[in-house]
Amino acid sequence: MIDLVSGVIVLLTVPLLLIGVLELAYYPVAVLAEVRRRHQPVFESVLPLVSVIVPAYNEERVLASCVESIIATRYPRKEIILVDDGSTDRTLAVMRQFAYHPDVMVLTQRNGGKAAALNTGIRLARGEICCFVDADGVFTADTISQLLLGFDSATVGGVCGNDEPVNLDRHQTRLLALLTHATALVRRALAQVGCLTIVSGNCGAFRRRVVQEVGGFETGTLGEDLELTWRVRAAGYRINFQPRAMVYAEVPSTVSGLWRQRIRWTRGLVQTARRHRDLVGSRRHGRLGWYLVYNLVTMLAVPPVQLLTLGLVLLLAATGQLPSAPTVPALVLWIGLGAAAAHTLVAIALDRAWRDLRLLYILPAAAIFSVFSSVVTVRALWLEARGAPMRWNKLDRTGVRSRSVAG
Repeated sequence: MIDLVSGVIVLLTVPLLLIGVLELAYYPVAVLAEVRRRHQPVFESVLPLVSVIVPAYNEERVLASCVESIIATRYPRKEIILVDDGSTDRTLAVMRQFAYHPDVMVLTQRNGGKAAALNTGIRLARGEICCFVDADGVFTADTISQLLLGFDSATVGGVCGNDEPVNLDRHQTRLLALLTHATALVRRALAQVGCLTIVSGNCGAFRRRVVQEVGGFETGTLGEDLELTWRVRAAGYRINFQPRAMVYAEVPSTVSGLWRQRIRWTRGLVQTARRHRDLVGSRRHGRLGWYLVYNLVTMLAVPPVQLLTLGLVLLLAATGQLPSAPTVPALVLWIGLGAAAAHTLVAIALDRAWRDLRLLYILPAAAIFSVFSSVVTVRALWLEARGAPMRWNKLDRTGVRSRSVAG
């Protein structure tokens, strides 16, 4: 019986090890992407008009800083479209404080959700490029200019920017700051090989004609930014990543806030994959189709396997029947922690975020976060399977600014 259990544990653990080995390929590709970044954008005009669209629902605490930062950017040709989505606080009043500015347009509508607010902004946008940012995002002086550099070919339909957490007042947000750098490393690599499938709703830009061509944002999903990006990819356009296009924003500061955010993200991925299942494994889309298979396996199938393996090991340990084979899961754990440390160090170096080396003390908590993420995935899959109501679960803003915004 023990030999059988040992075999099951090893069988469950091997896929985790193989995925960890495969992800080592991100490192050299990400470094190559950094070396080969081009700076020759292709537009219809020499200096394209950029429409920055800011949807907001009950964002009175953070909205002013967002708008002020956009106004202060060095890029000269921009319009700023503020869309109040039926807020019940002073959000609309805050917007109207900026109505005097010639570049600012203030709109209000009945509450219809973030996607509906974005579509309202797009309908009135005049820019060749539409830039989208959440109401808590703070631009640097060069955010827009850096985003535009990513449109280095007429085939590039969208560009994903980079974000950096500002509320580093607790251990959880410091860990999320490190993980943000790791995410940027992966996006560098995926953009380099033509497999990037997300333009972040908090910092991203699309050609307006491309957004209109594919029909704008989908209102019936929890992941409207992801779903739009998949539709743009399906239409044959590429997505680039610009790591220097920085937006500073909050990350969840409580476990419950993080839980709600990650549930929404995971359900958004499931809904997007369901809507665009013909894209997954598609030979017509080449390596993108096969990458999506790998992505969905790692994001949706591996987490339950991880929890099953962990649960089995803990049960056997509690009953004193733990066989020698669990040295394999232990090996995977140590390899995983080592890979996470290497991944984070390389990511910090590529982002030139040397000040975040001081946060490395919290990195061992990534193991706990990994289990937390797997539980989130299982819960999200269950909610989708039973058709649970879709709630936005918008992040509660704190207004905390633990770091200054780089110019």
